[in-house]
Amino acid sequence: MTTLTVYSDQDPSRVLGEYTDVAAIREQLAAIGVEFERWEASKPLSATADPDEVIAAYRAEIDKLNAKYGFVSVDVVSMHPEHPQADAARGKFLSEHTHDDFETRFFVDGEGAFYIRASGKVYLTVCTKGDLINLPANITHWFDMGPKPNFKAIRFFRIAEGWVGHFTGDTIADRFPKFEIAA
Repeated sequence: MTTLTVYSDQDPSRVLGEYTDVAAIREQLAAIGVEFERWEASKPLSATADPDEVIAAYRAEIDKLNAKYGFVSVDVVSMHPEHPQADAARGKFLSEHTHDDFETRFFVDGEGAFYIRASGKVYLTVCTKGDLINLPANITHWFDMGPKPNFKAIRFFRIAEGWVGHFTGDTIADRFPKFEIAA
């Protein structure tokens, strides 16, 4: 289930709000410039759908976003618990960073957690199947795919290099609870 938990960025034990309603999540994230939407595939997808099938199923939505933001490339990233680089991939994104461009992800399957720091708060957004999240350029955040990652996501880029992170060096991510995938 998609959830949003808002914490004080100075005290991870201080929960300022918890949300499960999509409209409430959208409203809370919009206040910090983060776009959040729910999508449904125009064609059903199997658990083993390859990237071409995933992109074809969401072609209309992808085309709308490409036109709106000028994305030049789209790809599909897929992680599963037995992936040989699961630990390394999780570790790469667990430190706070920014991007010069949007970070836009659509979760086709599974789940992952974005921790967004803004306005003295950390917005822990657990994204699940059907969630599209669009973080604006230069917003501080980190991503946790969990200890046994299991997700498939469409990624959108406006630059040819794709994902380029600028790490802040702040250890804030170490002070917040890690994302544990529900069994």
